[in-house]
Amino acid sequence: MSPKPLYDITPFTALDYPDHLAAIFWFAKCQMQCVYCYNRNIVFGDGKISQEEALSFLKNRQGLLEGVVLSGGEATLYGELVAFCKQIKQLNFKIKLDTNGLNTEMISALAENNLVDYIALDYKAPKQKFQSITKNKHFDFFSDTLEYLIKKEFPFEVRTTVHSDLLQAEDINQIIKDLLKRGYKNTYYLQKFIYTPDTIGKVKEQKHIFDVSKLSDDLKIIWRG
Repeated sequence: MSPKPLYDITPFTALDYPDHLAAIFWFAKCQMQCVYCYNRNIVFGDGKISQEEALSFLKNRQGLLEGVVLSGGEATLYGELVAFCKQIKQLNFKIKLDTNGLNTEMISALAENNLVDYIALDYKAPKQKFQSITKNKHFDFFSDTLEYLIKKEFPFEVRTTVHSDLLQAEDINQIIKDLLKRGYKNTYYLQKFIYTPDTIGKVKEQKHIFDVSKLSDDLKIIWRG
C-alpha cells in the first residue's frame, strides 16, 4: 500500500452517512474490479493524500462535521487502518465504513475495538454471479464478514447496485433469501446503476427495465438513486 493511502477527500456530504454531516475519504486500490464501477481512477490509481494530511483536514473541521466515511476503492486494504481510525476517534468523529467485505479480519478488528460506528456492506451479487461481476472469486470471504456482522448485531446495512442487464429480480430474490436465512433484519438497499462512459467493464446503458414487481417482500427494501 502506498504511504499515501487516500486518492481524494470529499470535504462535505449530507447523504453518505445517515443522519450525520460528514467528509468522505476515498482510499486508493481495490481487490475487486466491478464491471459497473465508475471509480476507475480510484481503483487503479495511487494515493495522493497521506494519513497526516487527512488528519490535519479533520482537525480543521472539528465542530463542523460529525463523521467520516471511509470509502474507495477499499479502505480495509490499508494496513494501518486500525491506527488511523484510533486517531480519527481521538478527534471525536464518528466513522462509517463502506466495504466489499473481503477483509473480515480488518473489519472485525475495527468493530471489536469500537473504531467504527456504522458499516455499509456491498452484497455485489449472488454467489454464482459474484466472480463475473466483481472479477474476484472470494465470495466466501464476503460471506464470513456478513455472518460476523449479523451475529455481532453490529449497526450495518446491506446494499446492492442493480444494473438490469447484470442482475435480474431472481438474483435479488436469491440475495434476500440468503440474508433472511442468516438472520439479517435490517433494511436492504438497492442502488440504481448510473451510467457513465468510463466504467471498469465498459458496461452499456441498461437495455431492460428492472421488474420490481417480482421482488420478494419478505425484507424491507429501499431504492436509492
